[in-house]
Amino acid sequence: MYLGIDVGTSSVKTVLMDQEQRLLASASEPLELDRPQPGWSEQNPEDWWRAAQRTVDRLAADHARSVSAVRGIGLSGQMHGATLLDTSDRVLRPAILWNDGRCGAECTELDSAADFRGIGGNLVMPGFTAPKLAWVSRHQPELFDRIAKVLLPKDYVRLALTGDYVSDMSDAAGTLWLDVARRDWSDALLAATGLDRDKMPALVEGSEVSGRLRPTLCQRWNMAAPPVVAGGGGDNAAAACGVGVLAPGSAFASLGTSGVLFVANERFSPNTQGAVHAFCHAAPGLWHQMGVILSATDSLEWLAGVTGTGVSGLMAELEAGPPTTAGPVFLPYLSGERTPHNDPAARGAFAGLARIHTRPDLTQSVLEGVAFAFRDCCAALADAGTDFEFAYAVGGGARSVHWLRILASVLDRPLLLPRDGDFGAAFGAARLGLCAADVADPLVVCAPPEIDREVPPEPALRDRCSEGYARFRALYPALKETMS
Repeated sequence: MYLGIDVGTSSVKTVLMDQEQRLLASASEPLELDRPQPGWSEQNPEDWWRAAQRTVDRLAADHARSVSAVRGIGLSGQMHGATLLDTSDRVLRPAILWNDGRCGAECTELDSAADFRGIGGNLVMPGFTAPKLAWVSRHQPELFDRIAKVLLPKDYVRLALTGDYVSDMSDAAGTLWLDVARRDWSDALLAATGLDRDKMPALVEGSEVSGRLRPTLCQRWNMAAPPVVAGGGGDNAAAACGVGVLAPGSAFASLGTSGVLFVANERFSPNTQGAVHAFCHAAPGLWHQMGVILSATDSLEWLAGVTGTGVSGLMAELEAGPPTTAGPVFLPYLSGERTPHNDPAARGAFAGLARIHTRPDLTQSVLEGVAFAFRDCCAALADAGTDFEFAYAVGGGARSVHWLRILASVLDRPLLLPRDGDFGAAFGAARLGLCAADVADPLVVCAPPEIDREVPPEPALRDRCSEGYARFRALYPALKETMS
């Protein structure tokens, strides 16, 4: 048996998987997000560990025999979160999360202080870890001087599980301190933020052993022998392992709270001009690129909130009679945007509203606006020399075939919907736990799932959306000066 633990932003989820990769059970615990000031986003790291313990506690109580046979544990988690510890492993302050935008000034300064783009392979963005530490150095210098270790969210949970300071390549690439091509910490990038290797965790590949479970936890969960804990991966790399996107050129589109267009690569291929993320994959010798949009299903949740109608109600209303003519254009930049704009000050907008437009028109515009943002990501990946023939569709938004029809037509590529099952980050983490425990090849273990259906591009919808995309592309530069 194998466990996969995913430390998300809204919850911690743990899955129990057998050797045939059948998911036997899962448990989740919610997490709270603190926003002490506009644009800030923090969590208490102890909450991650308490939630992780509760999920495994429940699985151990309900599936005692299976949990006793666990041989490997894999970890995945929200990326970039700055978790600061002192010499006694005490948390110095709440973790500053991926969606925190406070460090814009520090980004500009770091970008000129060292070759973050060439070595780190990415623009210096507020979401990444390095500028968060620069902010702490400037605004909380006494606290900065007490830092003994900087860990990422899943790696804080690893420390509690094993007692070891370890990260994996895919998650470490999101700090901006990693030499992504060499898969090692960069002394020059660390020095630019006043840090050195002593404050970093050790590095392993996602499918390698990072440590073993503490004896006290083996006893708590009645495990026959201490299971190994795999390196694991950042949430999107782990999700790629879950859906079998490891072979170069394979891809997935995730319609979650945020949106991700993820393509696996055989080499390091950055495109900082288009704000593409270029990271190590969770499997050895592989890399990946991502286009990231910050508000995908979150845009639909926002519309549901302001109209007083649940998301299911909005979608049912739309699918009962979808609009046949062009409606308003929607910019989904409710929390700023990463690809391709790298603009934390970007904001959402409806443009072209008329008296005849109804709530279904707005819903359709939101779905199209998110799809257009995915097309921006696709174009940025193409500029980096990356293409893909099809993409697996995952995430909560992929349950809507109507939305997938729009997205497939906008991307002009078929989307493949996996057969019913959980192919998310926790499942990918469990697969990496299997690889570490059994010394198995990730390319074999992390095979693609069976496909339930293919959603092809539709010529009529593609042509209509092409006109809408041209309006979408013109809107951001026209409104940019009004967004600050």
